[in-house]
Amino acid sequence: MSKRLRDLFAKSRAEGRPLFMPYVTAGYPSPAEAVDILLALEAGGADVIELGIPFTDPMADGATIQHANEVALSQGVTVRQCFQFVADARARGLQAPVLFMGYYNPILALGEQHVAELAAASGVDGFIIVDLPPEEADSFLAACRGHDLSFVPLVAPTTSDERIERLASVADAFLYCVSVTGTTGQRADLPEGLPAFLDRVRKHAELPLAVGFGISTREHVERVGRIADAAVVGSAIIAAIDAAAPGMAAQGVREYVEDVSGQQQAGVEGS
Repeated sequence: MSKRLRDLFAKSRAEGRPLFMPYVTAGYPSPAEAVDILLALEAGGADVIELGIPFTDPMADGATIQHANEVALSQGVTVRQCFQFVADARARGLQAPVLFMGYYNPILALGEQHVAELAAASGVDGFIIVDLPPEEADSFLAACRGHDLSFVPLVAPTTSDERIERLASVADAFLYCVSVTGTTGQRADLPEGLPAFLDRVRKHAELPLAVGFGISTREHVERVGRIADAAVVGSAIIAAIDAAAPGMAAQGVREYVEDVSGQQQAGVEGS
């Protein structure tokens, strides 16, 4: 599982190909569409999938993903159900690594060891926990390592050099670099200081770097791909779901991902 993620990043680095990593909130717009959306993400060009665990207080997320969390929770989506979505998608052929992205409270409530066991059994590859710093993550890190699950820390432009080294010491697959200080959401352009920020991270960490927050267009993805190992797109995926006709969310997601990942263009050029 964590090996699957590490091997993918190593292969992409060797090929000089950046990875495309979309995010979607589990159970949005409805639990019945969750598995189809996961499969559509992969079919559209996703290399790694971030699946958001719905939470009442998603403090790192902007209005778009906050709304998706609220809708999923209103339909009764639970952490256990999120694992089932992944297990069902695996049973239907999903191959891409899946990372759960979310907050610590639901994990604490269910039990760290139990969460790790469920992850391993369902085919989840690891976790990005926004509000769990490594200084307070020893027990969860142990649970993850005991089941070959990745723990992916977040690095912000305001993170000190010393702390970057600390974060890199607990990661095993990649570091998630937050492109801006603030919450998730679509933005008109990438921050000017992004290349310098990534250069600074590389001075203190040899791990692959993924960049997220504010990436929404193919141009953004291509530009990030020239300076990082992976590009993360989240709010724009939720917007694509919102723009789809009722019952057509998976198709809308696939079409958007094909376009923004460049797979659609590659398919046309290769035909």
